[in-house]
Amino acid sequence: MIPSPAHHPLAQARLDRFHTAIVQQVADAIATHPIVVVGMAWNPNCPRGVKALEAAGHKVEYLEFGSYASQWRERLAIKLWSGWPTYPQVFVKGQLIGGADQAEEMVKSGEITKLLQP
Repeated sequence: MIPSPAHHPLAQARLDRFHTAIVQQVADAIATHPIVVVGMAWNPNCPRGVKALEAAGHKVEYLEFGSYASQWRERLAIKLWSGWPTYPQVFVKGQLIGGADQAEEMVKSGEITKLLQP
């Protein structure tokens, strides 16, 4: 893995201010709901991930930010914050588990149910 570069304080300050309201909305949802899927319109993987989780009996909080034609900056801020490069982004009990592929794998293996146990 390639290490990420250290950020100059001016660059870090810019990152810290980049669409903070959107990032806070996602962080608040993750703190409030056991399963959160952050997605976007027109991306078929977003409903696929939600469908897999709901088919397994899990309640999903879904947040949608734009489409390929809108809100790309807001989605970029979420990507920078989470460290995950694509959508959807699936969080279980505050932990990023990945995208639709990982959600499907974890549903199939039963790992999602284990993560949700108290």
